Amino acid sequence: MFLGHFGVGLAAKKVAPKVSLGTLILAAQLADLVWPVFLILGWERLSIVPGETKVTPFDFTSFPYSHSLLAQIVWGIRLGAVYFLGAVYFAFRKDARGAMIAGVIVPSHWVLDYIVHRPDLPLIPGGTQYGLGIWNSLPLTLILEFAIFGAGIAVYINFTRPNYCKGRYALWSLLIFLLLSYLGSVFGPPPPSVHALALLGSAIWLTAPWAAWADGHRTIKSGR
Repeated sequence: MFLGHFGVGLAAKKVAPKVSLGTLILAAQLADLVWPVFLILGWERLSIVPGETKVTPFDFTSFPYSHSLLAQIVWGIRLGAVYFLGAVYFAFRKDARGAMIAGVIVPSHWVLDYIVHRPDLPLIPGGTQYGLGIWNSLPLTLILEFAIFGAGIAVYINFTRPNYCKGRYALWSLLIFLLLSYLGSVFGPPPPSVHALALLGSAIWLTAPWAAWADGHRTIKSGR
């Protein structure tokens, strides 16, 4: 899952209006943000096997610290706590609701990945692995990804409005970047090495500040 995670972050703005879209995207994609770092450090392992599934050539050998459900729950608690304390310290206001939602979004990543991955997602590090394997069907994968991504975009656009042109262009440039990145990963050639994959995957870190920038130039529609 790729676009679907961003769809969750976009839709979450409606239930957490005080939280920057950048934080919501960070929460939704936190597992995939730390995963390339763990690959480079050798803490997690992956093999590139063309034809492993219809959608992705990756054999996720071991990723317990980024993609086990327990790890994501712990990451979510930490992110929620950091957001809450930061909101109190810097803005002199409490946003317990926003902190809770940001924290809950983090393990939503496991739930969406469970739908598409083959059985390689553990509940706990070293535990039994799960996955429904939708990646074995390219049409079903594309339908699912675009449905969740499209729904998230619709919710966010319906809930916010651009203050001026920058708010519109910043958002749509991000969405187009995500779309092209996804299509390139699905229909393009596999990366030449795991290290190259980790470096390319690190580009996802750009999406959180990019989303925060776009969100900073948009406001909640009146009456929402």
